[in-house]
Amino acid sequence: MRPIREGLAIPAAACPTDRGRRDPAAAQRLVELLAGVAAGDRDAFTQFYRSTNHRVFGLALRLLRRRALAEEVTQEIYLYIWKAAGNYDTELASPISWLMMLTHRRAVDRIRTETSTAARELAYGQRHLGRDYDVVAEAAGQRSDERAVVACLETLTDTQRETLALAYYGCHTYAEVADRLDVPLGTVKTRVRAGLKRLQNCLTGSVTDA
Repeated sequence: MRPIREGLAIPAAACPTDRGRRDPAAAQRLVELLAGVAAGDRDAFTQFYRSTNHRVFGLALRLLRRRALAEEVTQEIYLYIWKAAGNYDTELASPISWLMMLTHRRAVDRIRTETSTAARELAYGQRHLGRDYDVVAEAAGQRSDERAVVACLETLTDTQRETLALAYYGCHTYAEVADRLDVPLGTVKTRVRAGLKRLQNCLTGSVTDA
């Protein structure tokens, strides 16, 4: 896991067993560590992180289904803990419950952001496809009807549209698209080739199914 921002180094991930998960003494120890973190004790932060990071990362990964995003959310959670441990209230939740609530909320926010970004990129692509890819642009110009481009986009599969939107209108490299969609690089290249071929066939009036 990469070092966290602002000079606060996140230790290497540790995954202790869940023995004592409901142990009152263990819970009290986490409360004490949070108090130390609130007072700026870096050692307390390190111990708190090593005692809990497997739970935070596990929940983030289950929700996001992408390791890179789960790692980012985990770092964001512990950066928040370092800054706002004083906000923890023992009367409202146990330390673990508080962490799980924060993780769930941050992961859901990330899902919404990713979904919204993909939708905006796809919408942009649908409006500008005729101007951003030479072969398709030429065909669209010959047809003199940009509505045809949008109509032809509907002939693509959902995965082809999403991949083309990210590659050509989100300004992402194929490798970045592969990481963003959590698929192999070869799959991205195949989707792009098939999608562009199908668009070209549609715009030029070809009946060949790519």
